Amino acid sequence: MKKILLLISFCYGILLSSQCVKLKMYKHFTIESKTDTVNYHAYAEGNIKDKKNILIFIQGSNSKPFYSYFKKEGKSYRGSTMPFDLNTIAKNYAFFIVSKKGIVFCSGSVKEFEVPDEYYSGLTLKYRATQIDKVIEDITTKLIKKPEKIVVIGHSEGSDVVAKLGTINKQITHVGFWSGSGNSQWYDFPLFIRKEVLTGKINEEEALVKMDSLFVKYRDIMQNKDNIRKKWHGHPYKRWFHFSEAPIDNLLQISVPLYVAMGAKDNSVPIESTYLIPIEFIRKGKENLTFKVYPELNHSFQNVTNKNKIERHWGTVFSDFMIWVGEN
Repeated sequence: MKKILLLISFCYGILLSSQCVKLKMYKHFTIESKTDTVNYHAYAEGNIKDKKNILIFIQGSNSKPFYSYFKKEGKSYRGSTMPFDLNTIAKNYAFFIVSKKGIVFCSGSVKEFEVPDEYYSGLTLKYRATQIDKVIEDITTKLIKKPEKIVVIGHSEGSDVVAKLGTINKQITHVGFWSGSGNSQWYDFPLFIRKEVLTGKINEEEALVKMDSLFVKYRDIMQNKDNIRKKWHGHPYKRWFHFSEAPIDNLLQISVPLYVAMGAKDNSVPIESTYLIPIEFIRKGKENLTFKVYPELNHSFQNVTNKNKIERHWGTVFSDFMIWVGEN
């Protein structure tokens, strides 16, 4: 009986793996060096080398493959962290996504994907920005040598990355900074505590206790800034330290057209912090910013209706963005 169960499990594992093979719309590329391996993936209608424009998406803070097929508690699941409908990608663009260090493109396994330590070692702002920079160089050297436009969108943690990338790579023509903070991520948490006070969820005394506890945590992170075992809010200390840089400092160095998109009902990034961006651009006399707030949308550009139904508007934001790209 045990052998039969093992055989069934093995066969099911093959079936799940075959699901990954079905993602034939993507072509896969690898950049290898003595110290690193970067994997990126391309979608294009027709030949990639015939495209005139490049669109790159930088995802937020997760440690999952772009696609995964797995079985849990007797049920089969398909997961995806790729939020775009590929049918909405313009025909004159090649679309690229980049795998994080140690994370496979697609996982087809009986068990849910297990995150390797390699992922945590590459979980820094500098590494992620450098990784995308290498991909742009590889694309423009081997695939699309003289693109008319190089458009890069960073969402959530990816917004921090695209802000940093904009200070490194001078080939980029348009930057999308989506659902990101203007201040350091560390400043967002005090803002959330203050919002709890203002909405009556906690009183001032409780806020002081939470704030003191927060500052103790920040000091602990600073004392263990490269530790990948100690975690806070699901991320290792190393990630919190290396993503503590304020995006506004990088955004102000970008001279190409910049589009900031933010949901007013974002529960992951306080919109109060994002408003620092237009203020500083005005104060510095910079005119390359378009700042767009979506009143009813959350961090993932979703709207939760009164009937608790989730309406997805990622496509709306993307459409608005691409119209803007065409006009700038």
